[in-house]
Amino acid sequence: MAYNFDEAIERRGTASAKWDAVKDLFGSEDVLPLWVADMDFRVPDEVVDAIKKTADHGVFGYTLRSEEYKEAVKDWMEKRHGWEIEGDWITQTPGIVNALNMAVLAYTEPGDSVIVQPPVYYPFMKAINNHGRKVVNNPLIDRDGRYEMDFDDLETKVAESGAKLLFLCNPQNPSGRVWTPEELKQLGDICVRHGLTVVSDEIHGDLILGDQPHTPFARVSDELAAISVTCTAPSKTFNLAGLHTSNIIIPDEAGRKAFNAQIGKFAVGGSSPIGAAATIAAYRHGEEWLEGLLDYVRGNYSFLKDYAEANIPELKVYPLEATYLAWVDARELGLDNKALETFMAKEAKVGLNQGHIFGPGGEGFVRVNLACTRKTLEEALKRIDEAVKKQRDTTV
Repeated sequence: MAYNFDEAIERRGTASAKWDAVKDLFGSEDVLPLWVADMDFRVPDEVVDAIKKTADHGVFGYTLRSEEYKEAVKDWMEKRHGWEIEGDWITQTPGIVNALNMAVLAYTEPGDSVIVQPPVYYPFMKAINNHGRKVVNNPLIDRDGRYEMDFDDLETKVAESGAKLLFLCNPQNPSGRVWTPEELKQLGDICVRHGLTVVSDEIHGDLILGDQPHTPFARVSDELAAISVTCTAPSKTFNLAGLHTSNIIIPDEAGRKAFNAQIGKFAVGGSSPIGAAATIAAYRHGEEWLEGLLDYVRGNYSFLKDYAEANIPELKVYPLEATYLAWVDARELGLDNKALETFMAKEAKVGLNQGHIFGPGGEGFVRVNLACTRKTLEEALKRIDEAVKKQRDTTV
């Protein structure tokens, strides 16, 4: 089946966080939003049909995680990522951010340190700070646009801080790096030696654009599986974020009990019949749609890179191995964090995530959501192009 990702679907007026909050966030309704990580694409028809069938039943009572649901998740992980899991390893939270907070409470005490690797998904830091823990930065190394882990610094930081927990972004957001099995093993070995639990956010693991496949951290070895909490969801893959369905996979029984104890305290572990139906349908019938999506995102990335190189040399588009979120170096514009944010929102009228929110190393960058129609992306780039031209003229 051919899918039309060029179809323009009007999202204004639907209580869309991406589109209907632009005035509050960016100061004007004229801002074109390429910020928060959801897509402007219609989900697979099979998912819509499954939701309709569930709605037609007309009863939406408390819902269990069915064996069909567990099998769908298990089969997807094995087929797409070569990872054999058990149904009992799966627990649920309404989203990955919920899981990050649960993990902090489950595996650390107030005042403990938690390792992050910035620039990185900013809710990592919020989840740590929310509960009186300390953020310890193990910054990634930017080698000519490709990020690498600093293992020497990691070993030092773990030893000095006595950290008990590490948040891993795999694949990495915002840089789009896909970590290799060798990199994951080296990181995991350090964590094993020092007794750390690793919470691996793998929500972008299905969105692989390059040749390096996604490797689940827990798949590397049984030893690493025993210290792992793997956060997955169909939300980024199939544009289902609003259904609040995530699958947290914890092989170690004691680790799973500790995590579930926190879920119980906050009563957030229930399952939604709509979310469950959508997840099963996506994982059972969504592969063809996903392959079409990945091809379209690859095309959008190439368009972004080519356009910037030809028209906006002040912007350096970093290599993108995974995700639909491009990481763009805007430091040659010569603007500080606040000025860059103002420039994009007020002058270019394009809403982007600002790099500084991702922690040290993100200053002067912007994150661009490519999960939009080519027409939307082209319009955004034209707006930025015009704004940069005006800036050039005023500085000559």
